[in-house]
Amino acid sequence: MSVVTTMRQMGVMGLPRNYEIFYEALTGSNPDLTLEVVSMNHRPSQEELDRIGQKYFARNHEHAIVETARETLARELEDVARLLRRERGHIEKYGEALTQTSQGLENRHAMSRELLQKIVGVMSVATTSTLDRGLQVAATLSEKSAELESVKSALEEYKLLADTDPLTRIWNRRAFDKRLAAIYDNKRSIMFSALILADIDRFKEVNDRFGHPVGDKIIQNVAEVLRRNVHEAVFVARTGGEEFAIILEGATEQANYELADRLRATIEQMPFVSPTTGVRHGPVTISMGICMATDADSPDDLYAKADRALYRSKIAGRNRVTKFSTIRDQPLKSWMLYQKG
Repeated sequence: MSVVTTMRQMGVMGLPRNYEIFYEALTGSNPDLTLEVVSMNHRPSQEELDRIGQKYFARNHEHAIVETARETLARELEDVARLLRRERGHIEKYGEALTQTSQGLENRHAMSRELLQKIVGVMSVATTSTLDRGLQVAATLSEKSAELESVKSALEEYKLLADTDPLTRIWNRRAFDKRLAAIYDNKRSIMFSALILADIDRFKEVNDRFGHPVGDKIIQNVAEVLRRNVHEAVFVARTGGEEFAIILEGATEQANYELADRLRATIEQMPFVSPTTGVRHGPVTISMGICMATDADSPDDLYAKADRALYRSKIAGRNRVTKFSTIRDQPLKSWMLYQKG
């Protein structure tokens, strides 16, 4: 059943953000999302759909998430300010009482036992009241602090979702751009970092032959291989449709090359067979390009040079890894014109 037909039958408006939810759910690329969609009422409200959208596609709901957090912060801070203003007034009154009492005690001629008892009684009540209010303020501030901590956690969760590719659950292009730029923040990172770019070979042919759901599944499988076969601290991102990037630290160019080639070989050997139909969608191969950060002058230059190495792998027959250092003295007049595939 098509995405549009399903949405129409469930009475869902044909908004782009709704289409994204149902497309991901019906292709089965995100089991958790599929389960939530199946569990919805026959005619879900737009509010329900937007809650799901914010959970799984935070990048498309950035404004709403940030605006909600802003409103919550403004409300809580105003409550705290109002509380402190009231407390300031109460403390000022307590201070006035202390001043008046002090002045009264200085008049020794008018002092008597009854007056002292009265003064002690008044001060006792005032002090107890002030202490009680202090405890109430502390409790209220603690409650507000917990609420603000909740907002902070929600924003941190949103930040993670905003930097995560929804299809593969690895880092996305937004996160990659930030991480790539960070390499050139200090000399140590430049000395010990490298960029690997990878691209699935002839991916358009796979989509044309088997359809986009199969293509999405292949992208997920490739991402899983890349993520599972490197150290957990290694940065792996999906930077485009069938394009991936790996940022490595602390290894030589040759070690990085050997890692990339192992990843390439692992993907080449995967069967890529549909579990439902038994149809073989492989073999699937990838081409890769490597550039050390010391061979580039900036994040953009590093990306461009790794991309040139990737292009060299493509024109040399695909399914291979190329180091930029082996091609930098060779002319590549048309390398920016190639279409990845």
